[in-house]
Amino acid sequence: MPVAAIVILVIAGVAVFAIAAVTVGREAHRLDAVAPRATYVLDDAVEYVADHIPPDSQARLTHDEVRQLLRMHMTQLREHGLQPTQAVDHVQDIADPVVVEETDAAGYLIGRVEAAGLPIEDVDVVHVVDAHLAYFESIGAVGPPAEGDGP
Repeated sequence: MPVAAIVILVIAGVAVFAIAAVTVGREAHRLDAVAPRATYVLDDAVEYVADHIPPDSQARLTHDEVRQLLRMHMTQLREHGLQPTQAVDHVQDIADPVVVEETDAAGYLIGRVEAAGLPIEDVDVVHVVDAHLAYFESIGAVGPPAEGDGP
């Protein structure tokens, strides 16, 4: 094989490697800047929560009641700006962190349940909130703990 052909093959190989390295590096940088998309599916959330609340609460709550509680909780999160208007890739630009506390959510839902006249016990509301927050964590929708939180 002539030397010129070998030189051309080496140059072509280096060019292909350089193009691939630049493309992979650019995409890795772009993906690093975009928040991972956590997909919330209400039916999946209802199943997860219904399966992860204590047996006593499972016996008292129907799936429809769990669905109502989850919708109420999502309304509260929307009021705090935590539920985006559309599901799109978004650059991570959180200026003011928002902290969600279980006690706030439980208190809010207990008030909503009482106002709606639903026959749901307060303890069941607390269990649903805990399981709902665990569902968020399982789908990757929860950020890091707030400063000063736990170990």
